[in-house]
Amino acid sequence: MSRKSRKPKLSAEDIALFRREAGPVNPMRPGNRAVLDAQRTSPVQAPRHTGRDRSHEAEEIFDEIVDPEPSVPGDELSFLRPGLQRTQLRKMRRGAYAIRSELDLHGMTVAEARKQLALFLHECLQNGERCVRIIHGKGRHSRERQPVLKVKLNHWLRQSRRVLAFCPASPADGGTGALYVLLAAN
Repeated sequence: MSRKSRKPKLSAEDIALFRREAGPVNPMRPGNRAVLDAQRTSPVQAPRHTGRDRSHEAEEIFDEIVDPEPSVPGDELSFLRPGLQRTQLRKMRRGAYAIRSELDLHGMTVAEARKQLALFLHECLQNGERCVRIIHGKGRHSRERQPVLKVKLNHWLRQSRRVLAFCPASPADGGTGALYVLLAAN
């Protein structure tokens, strides 16, 4: 017994409704192709924010008291807030959390990166984001060819009580040049 797929019968009313909603349509000629926008959407460079300017808040969030020792470019940053289970970190490393927002710090000065990070985290927390990606780069274009922002990011993220954990991103998402960051739920 062979099973042929049958198209469901559409009523004249359904067809008329579709044509009314779809509007006028021009059939494509053979060889005519749709033009796709070649521009890729870029990751969030600077978070959008509404209301009053929060630049003064951003500067107060992360201090510069501690200047951690520079790390070697291959060093992996990893952090788990005390009291949390290590399974959270493993889940994050495996990609169990959906990444809905990202911040790319490439090419920013330390001061710019600090401000953008604070604004980004504030917006993500306001929007109920649970896991985000922050791209800090590997430092190949810095003066000393060392990851300046990576070292600062390690320090700044540990200061925020709303950051529960962070670990290196998967190689497809930037590897040791990016972090997955787990944020506290609102």
